[in-house]
Amino acid sequence: SRRALLLAASVALAALAVAAPPAARAAAESPAPAVRVITGANVVNLDGGAHVRDAVVVITGERITAVGPAGTVAIPAGAQRIELPGKWLMPGLMNMHTHFGLRLPGATGAALANETDGALALRMLDNAKLSLWSGTTTVRTPGEQRDAIFALKFSIDRGEHPGPRIFPAGRAIVPTGGHSSEPMVDGIDGADEARHEARRQILLGAKWIKIMISRGIASTGDIAASDMTLEEMRAVTDVAHRQGVKVAAHTGSPQATLEALEAGVDSFEHGYFLTEDVFRKMKDKGAWYVPTIVVSQAGAQEFFRKIGSPPFYLARVQMVGKSHWSALQAAIRTGVNVAMGSDQFPYEPNEGTVASVREIELYHEAGMTPLQALRTATVNTARMLGADKDLGTVAPGKYADLIALDADPTRDVRALRTISVVIKGGEIVRHDADPSLVTLDPLK
Repeated sequence: SRRALLLAASVALAALAVAAPPAARAAAESPAPAVRVITGANVVNLDGGAHVRDAVVVITGERITAVGPAGTVAIPAGAQRIELPGKWLMPGLMNMHTHFGLRLPGATGAALANETDGALALRMLDNAKLSLWSGTTTVRTPGEQRDAIFALKFSIDRGEHPGPRIFPAGRAIVPTGGHSSEPMVDGIDGADEARHEARRQILLGAKWIKIMISRGIASTGDIAASDMTLEEMRAVTDVAHRQGVKVAAHTGSPQATLEALEAGVDSFEHGYFLTEDVFRKMKDKGAWYVPTIVVSQAGAQEFFRKIGSPPFYLARVQMVGKSHWSALQAAIRTGVNVAMGSDQFPYEPNEGTVASVREIELYHEAGMTPLQALRTATVNTARMLGADKDLGTVAPGKYADLIALDADPTRDVRALRTISVVIKGGEIVRHDADPSLVTLDPLK
C-alpha cells in the first residue's frame, strides 16, 4: 500500500542519516552561516593601488566572500546590512608583541605577587576583550606566565569568549639570571635544558618560542650584553623549526642579535641598541624586527605612572629612549622586515590614542610612509605569522577581521584614531553609531 511504501522510505532515510559520517551529520544539522553585507564604505588598498570606492563587502560566516564597487557585487537575499557610508574599511590591526598577563616592577606588580592561576586567567581575558574592542583583532603573545595563554586561546577559538586571534609563545625561555627570570629559582642552563623547555612549550600549543638573549628595561644588568650562549639558541631553533614553530628573541644587544641570526632566530623584539649594520644582516637573512617603540618614548610615561614604576625602572626607560629611536630609524633606512608590536596592552592609552595605533604613528614619524606603517600591522604581520592566506587584507577568502575609520589612513595614519566599527570573524564586536548591531560584545 501507499502507506507501507511511505513508512519504508522513512525508515530507509532514517537509517541513511544514522549511517552518515559524523561530520556529514553535523554539517546537515548546523544552521546556515550568517550573511552580512557592508555597504557604502571605501575599502583601503594596502598594496598601493586604487581603493575600492563605495564598496560592497559580502561576509558569509567568518570569511569575506565578495568585494567590489556597488553595482558589481550581488547582495544576497536576507543578508544583514551594515551601512557605513563614507567610512574607510581596512583589516583589523595585528599586534605582534603584547602580554595579556603583563606584570612589571612597581605597585601594581607588587599587588599581583600572589595572583592565583584562576585570577591570572581572568585578568588576561579582560585584557584580550579590551584589545579586541579597541581594534586589534590578532595578537602574538611572546612570553606569558604559567601557561594560561593556551587556555585563553583555546577558549576564544571555541567561541566561549570574545577576543583576538592569538598566536601564543607560552613561557619565555630564559637563561638563569636573565631577563624576566627569578635568580636561582628559574632559568635554563645549557642546550639540553633549552631543548626540553622548547619541546614542552610546543606540546602545550606554542606557535612561537620566545627566548631572552639579553637583559631588558625591567631587569638589572647591561642591556647590550649577550646572556644566552650560541649553543642554547641553536638548540631552541633546531627543536622549533623541526615542528614548524618559529622563534622570537628579546634583545637589546647587537652581539646577541648577531649570534641569534647565526642560530636561525626568526624575529627580534625591541632592539634598543641595534645598529644599521645589524639590521642589514637581519635583512639579508629575511629576519623580522618588532620595534615596540612605544615603551621607551614619552607616551609610555602615563602607563608607568599608573602602575607605580620604581625609580630604577624609569631611569632605564630614559636611558634607552634615544638609542631605541635611532635603532628604529636605522631599521627603516635598511628596509628590514618590520612587524608592529607594542609591548603594552593594545588598548592601553598612549598620547591620546591606544598603544597599537600609537606604535604605528611612531613608525611614520620615524620615516615610514603612511602605507608602509599600515602594512606593519596588516600585510607584514600576516606574512610573518605565515597566515597571509587568511589575514592581512580585505579580500575574498580572508577572515572578516575589519575596522572602519573616518578617513583614508594611507594619507594620514592618524585616521586610525577614529576607529568606530570592529568586526572579527564576521561578528560585529563594536559599532559606535548603532550598538544594537553588535552581535558579540566583548565589554559585557
